[in-house]
Parts: sequence; C-alpha cells; structure tokens
Amino acid sequence: MVQDLIMIHVINVELHLYKIGILGNGKHSKRIQNILKKKSYNFYVYKGRRPRYRNSNSFLKLLECDVIFILTPNNTHLEYIKKFSNKNKYIFCEKPPVSSLKDFKQLMKIKNKKIYYNFNFRFSNLSKIFPIIKKNTLGSFLYGSIIVGHGLAFKKEYIKSWRSNKKKIPNGVYELVGIHWIDFINYYFGIKKLYKENISRKKINNSIDNSNIKITTINNGKINIFCTYTSPLINEKLFIFENGYVVQNYKKIEIRGPAKVFDKNNFFKKPPIIKKINFSEENDYNFSLEKSVVYFMNQVKKKKLFKNFDIKKSLESNKYLFY
Repeated sequence: MVQDLIMIHVINVELHLYKIGILGNGKHSKRIQNILKKKSYNFYVYKGRRPRYRNSNSFLKLLECDVIFILTPNNTHLEYIKKFSNKNKYIFCEKPPVSSLKDFKQLMKIKNKKIYYNFNFRFSNLSKIFPIIKKNTLGSFLYGSIIVGHGLAFKKEYIKSWRSNKKKIPNGVYELVGIHWIDFINYYFGIKKLYKENISRKKINNSIDNSNIKITTINNGKINIFCTYTSPLINEKLFIFENGYVVQNYKKIEIRGPAKVFDKNNFFKKPPIIKKINFSEENDYNFSLEKSVVYFMNQVKKKKLFKNFDIKKSLESNKYLFY
C-alpha cells in the first residue's frame, strides 16, 4: 500500500514562515517530523492518498508549499521530483533518488540546485574523522571493510514488509543499506570500479537479503562492503592507510598512527591512539539524520543553492544501483 501523503505547515520561532509539505508518513517520516518538532517548528498534518487524490484540492495544496520533503517509496521519487522541481521548490528527497535505470536517465535531465538528496551518513561520527586523517597525514588509503547485518529476514513481519517488496525495493538490502556506504566511499574516496553480488538467501518474495560489494577507489584502494538481513547483529568498519588505520564498532571509533612505532627490540608495535570517539550506534544514526535535516533547512533559510559537488556525488552514488 502506498504510504499516506502529509502536508506540514511550519512556522519557525525566528519568525521566518515556511510552508513545508511532507510526502510519506512511515517510520522514517515520523523521525523527520520529530526532528522538526525538536527544532521548534510547529506543524499540522493533512492526509490524502496517491494517486486517488493526486488532482484533489488537498494534494494541490502542496503546490503552496515552499519546501517539499519526499519520503515516499523509492520508486515514486521521480514523479514528485519532476512535479516540484518545475515549481522551483526546495526539495529534500530521501535516498536513493530513484530505483530504476529508466528513472535515473530522466533524473539526469533535471537541472535543479534546490534539491538535496539525504545521504545522511555524510554527517555521521565516522565522517568527522576525515579532517583528522588529513591533518595527521595517515597517507594513501589501502583497504577497507564494512560489515553491517542483522536478522530482519527472520522476522515474520518481513514477509509483508515493504523491504521485501521487489516492486518497491528491487535491490533489497543493497538499495536500503549498501547505498549509504557506497555513497560514503564515493564521497570521501571516489569510486573507480564497483562489483556487486546480490543474493536472496531466505527466498522471501525473492527479495535481496544479502549483498557483497567490492569497490576499487580512484586511488586504487580496495574496500569490501557486506550487508545482510540474515545474520546476528553486527556493525564493524575498518579503514587502513599507509601510516595508520581507523576502526569502528558499536561503542567507539579509534584513529591510530603513525605506522613506524617500535618496541625495545625494534619490532613494530600497535600504533598509539590519535583520536577516540565514544558513541552509541543508534544515537549516531539519529545524530546524522538530525544534522542532515538541519543542514537542509539552513540552506532554505539562507536561500542558498546546494553545492554542485554534493549533487554530483549523490547522482553518482545512485547510478551504482544499476551496475
């Protein structure tokens, strides 16, 4: 079932008036609504359904909005991007922008610098380390490993979930989880080559519940990403550079270096900690999402366009769904 459409009128406490329309009323939309509340935005909700009310007065009220949040299933994004880009609205579109090659080719024709694609891991705690890496000259990137998994496909509700619906999410866990990390690698390192192997292990609606991704970066670094809905809970990252490395688990991120550290017998020993960040994995996700929404709204308030680099990287990341 297509999710509800929500229209929200937001009044900023700084006396700036913004009319904000939100399309989609699922769990993720509720998270963003809560962020808007937390940031002292007042709103009311108007409900309708697509496509039944697409031309109704209720839906047309969205055209009165200054800002549109597109939080509907991935396969509906293009329709709304086209509609509201033509009206010169600021658009916050959930990742990935589109889920089919046909839609992607149409999306590439849209020249809109008021659109923001929510690859919010760019605001995560892990993203904070890259200025530190540069400052401490850890050298060239050599190898990385990202493992993200939990047992969603073992839950009964997965069978009827939109996550196992191939019409809405044709690439399954690759499209929902892997794309975040593909964008992260592309944003900070650049991608030269990508190979993926998508598998339906549980055979539930033939949905993709395991994805193994192999990436070669622009500077010939190598990284493996494994995403799964059929494993115990696990979330670990490792990035190895010539002069140090970064490791993350549920509770912390450590940056270690330099490489040339010796014991009294002149043997290499584990590099010392340059920087340590303690955090909660769940809080990190909420933090990065909030930062992403705040960044978007700040651009709206300042009437700024989004950077060409950020838009370009978002579209590059999206195209890897179709490799």
